[in-house]
Amino acid sequence: MKRWKLLLATTALFVGMTASAQTKWKLDKSHSSVRFSVTHMVVSEAEGTFKMWDGTVEHSKPDFSDAKISFTVDVNSINTDNERRDGHLKSDDFFNAEKFPTMKFESTSMQSVGGNKYKLNGNLTIRDITKPVSFDVTYGGILAGSRGRKAGFKATTTINRFDYNLKWDRATETGGLVVGKDVEVTVKVELDEVK
Repeated sequence: MKRWKLLLATTALFVGMTASAQTKWKLDKSHSSVRFSVTHMVVSEAEGTFKMWDGTVEHSKPDFSDAKISFTVDVNSINTDNERRDGHLKSDDFFNAEKFPTMKFESTSMQSVGGNKYKLNGNLTIRDITKPVSFDVTYGGILAGSRGRKAGFKATTTINRFDYNLKWDRATETGGLVVGKDVEVTVKVELDEVK
């Protein structure tokens, strides 16, 4: 009887440890991207990317619902296919990349909203301002291959650039902003499991 109790206790401990074991992921940068778009002259959109960024994901639940996500972006790597515009975006009118070279995101929760959809909440820091933000996330799934496991996600949100002191706001002749206040952000990531 004591042997059975000991065996059951050992099994329960092992199952508990396995269930709470952290799975860690790193970004596959060659298959990931950070993009943004904003209205320009009221009638069109300007788009850009950041070329240098990094991030990690850790979770213990198989559905990623307890994921802890950390993400950083090198502001100096901004690229809109226009050097003059990139220089302006790096200036104090926008990011002030010299003084604030990094944007950061730290998650606070990842909530399943049904199927492969999630709501990712966290704190976004741009310049010296940190504000809460929510991303709509689509989970692409996990693929196990000869090189290990991969997972994929797409996350989108819209932020008001004035909330982060990206303050340039010259008006057009019709009264609209040359550069809109709302910026759409799309992050597509492919993750490699860390062994």
